[in-house]
Amino acid sequence: MPPQKKQIVKYPRLRKYAGLIREDLAAAYSRDLHKWLLVAPVIGVLTGLVITGIAVIILDEIWPPLLGYFLRHHWAIVPGLLVGFVLTGLIMQYLTPDPNEHSTEEIIRSYHEHQGAIGMRSFLPKLAAAITTVGFGGSAALEGPGIYGGGAIGSWLWARLRRFGLERRDRRIMLISGAAAGMAAVFRAPLTGLVFALEMPYKDDLAHEALVPSLIASVVAYGTMVSFLGSRPLFDFAGAASFSRRDLFWSAVLGLVCGLITMVFDITYRHARMFAVRCSIPHWVKLAAGGLLTGLCGLAYVSIFKGSLIPIGPNYEAVDKILLGRHTAIELALFGVFKLAATLFSLGSGGVSAMFVPLFLTGASFGTAFGQSVVHSPSVDLYAAVGMAAFIAGGYKTPLAAVVFVAEATGGHGYIIPALVGAAVAYAVSGEASVSADQHLHEGIRIQELGYVPVREVMQEQVVAIQASSTLQALADAAQNHPHHTVFPVYDGHRLLGTASIWSLGKIDPRLWPQTPVHDVIEKEAARVSGDCDVMEALRLLRKQPGQHILLVVSSNDQLEGVVTRTDILAALEARLEHATQTGNFQSSPSPSEP
Repeated sequence: MPPQKKQIVKYPRLRKYAGLIREDLAAAYSRDLHKWLLVAPVIGVLTGLVITGIAVIILDEIWPPLLGYFLRHHWAIVPGLLVGFVLTGLIMQYLTPDPNEHSTEEIIRSYHEHQGAIGMRSFLPKLAAAITTVGFGGSAALEGPGIYGGGAIGSWLWARLRRFGLERRDRRIMLISGAAAGMAAVFRAPLTGLVFALEMPYKDDLAHEALVPSLIASVVAYGTMVSFLGSRPLFDFAGAASFSRRDLFWSAVLGLVCGLITMVFDITYRHARMFAVRCSIPHWVKLAAGGLLTGLCGLAYVSIFKGSLIPIGPNYEAVDKILLGRHTAIELALFGVFKLAATLFSLGSGGVSAMFVPLFLTGASFGTAFGQSVVHSPSVDLYAAVGMAAFIAGGYKTPLAAVVFVAEATGGHGYIIPALVGAAVAYAVSGEASVSADQHLHEGIRIQELGYVPVREVMQEQVVAIQASSTLQALADAAQNHPHHTVFPVYDGHRLLGTASIWSLGKIDPRLWPQTPVHDVIEKEAARVSGDCDVMEALRLLRKQPGQHILLVVSSNDQLEGVVTRTDILAALEARLEHATQTGNFQSSPSPSEP
C-alpha cells in the first residue's frame, strides 16, 4: 500500500475529510466545464482569423473604393449592384446544395433540427457569396458571414475534438459558441456577440447550456480580431452620461413607434422571403432582381439628397455620419425608409448575410430624427441609441443583445436605462413577429400548454393486459411479443387488480416462471386517474414515484379505458410543437373556464 494511503487509513478523521473533499470536487466539476477551457479558445481563434480575413476583404479592399466610385458616378450604382448580386446568385445556385439555406437562418435551423450539424462542403462558396453580397453594395453587413462562419467552424471542430470528452449534445453548444465568436469579432464587442448568440435560437429565452463556452470563444475571437485591426470602437458616440425622466418617457414613445415599424417590416420581409423561395425562376435571376431594386433605392436617395450618406452597402461609415453630421429630420427619416426597402430587396431576394446592421442603422436614423423633430433634445445621440436598441429588439427578438450592443457601441453606460425602456416596449409591441422564420418559443415553456389537455386525448386505448392467474412465463412471452411494453395491467377476470412489470421477472428464478402466477408479483398500488385528469397532473404523478412508469386511466366504475406513459405525453408535446412550428402559432386547448 502506498505511504499516503497508509496515512489516510491510520487516521480515520483524515479519511473522512478526504472523502468529503472528493465529493466536493466531484460536485464542482459535475458539468465537465474544464473541457471548454481547451475547446472554446480553439473555436475563438479560428473564427477570429476567418472573420478578420473577411472584414479586410470587404471593408478595406472592396467596399471603400466602390463606395467612392458610386458617390462620384451615380449611374454606376445600379449596374454595380446588379453584377454583385448575379455573382452571388450563380455561386449559390451552382456551388451549394440549397441556395436558400445560409447565414443566421442556417445556424438557427441546425440548432433546432440537426443537432448542430453543418455541411462544410459549401462553407467556402457561402462565404464567397456573402462577400459578393455585402462587398458590392447589398444592404447588409458582416454579421451574416460572422454568425454563419463561426457556427460552421464550431460544428466542424466537434468532429475533430471528440477525444477531449465531447458528447453528442456538445455539437449544438459549439455551434452557438462559434456564432457568438463571429458576432464578437465582427463588432469588436464580445458581450454583444455572447448575448446575441444565446438569444438567437429563441424568441423568448436563451440557449443557457452554451453560456460558458460562448463567453470564452467570444473573448478569444475578439482578442484575435483586435490584434490585427485594433480595438477602436466601430462607432463614435458623443456619449452623454445623464438623462432625465422626460427622456425615459420619450424613450418609451420611441420604442412604441419603432416596435410598430419593425412589426410591419418583419411581416413584410417574411412574406417577401417566402415568395422568393417558392418562385420557380433560377436563383441568380431572383438575385438579379434584388440587386436591381437595391441599386434603385441607393440611386433614388443620392439623387434626392446630395451628400455621402447612402442606404446601401455595409454602411459602418453611415453611423458616424448620422450621429455627427448635420442632416435634417426628413433626410434621416427617408434614409431609414430607403434602408429598410434596400434590406428587404437585398436579403428577401436571397442575398447572403443578415440584417443586424441595417436594423440598428435604421433605428439610429429614426431615433435621431425623433430627437430632433419631436423631442427637440440637444442630446439626439441618446435617441439614436434608443432607436438602435428598439429596432434590434423588435426585429430579431433579442432585447438583451440590443441593450448590450448599445452599451458597448457607445463606450459607456449612460444610455443603458433609456435603451432598456425602448427595447422592452418595442419587443412587446412587435409581438411574435420576427425577421427569422426559424426562431422557436422555448420548449420548456411550451409544456405548460398541455395543462388543459385531458389524458383521454393522449392515452393508449389498445392495451395489452394479462390475467393474474397466468404464469410469469406468460408475462415473459407477452413482453417478448410486445417489446415496447414494459408494464402490463393485470386482471382477475374482469376486475382490474394492478400492474406487473418485466422488471419483476428478475426477482424470480427463471426455472420457476412456469409455476409462478403473475398474482405473486402484482403491484396493486399502481396510480389510477380519470380520463378528465389533465396531462400536467399525470406527468406529476409519473414523476412522483420513479418506479411507476404507467398510469391506469379508469372510468367511474373502475373499468380500464387506457394507459398513459411519459412517452405518450412527450409524443403529444412533440406533435403540438411541430404544429406550432409549421403554423407559426401555438394553439392550446381552452381552459375549462373558457367558452
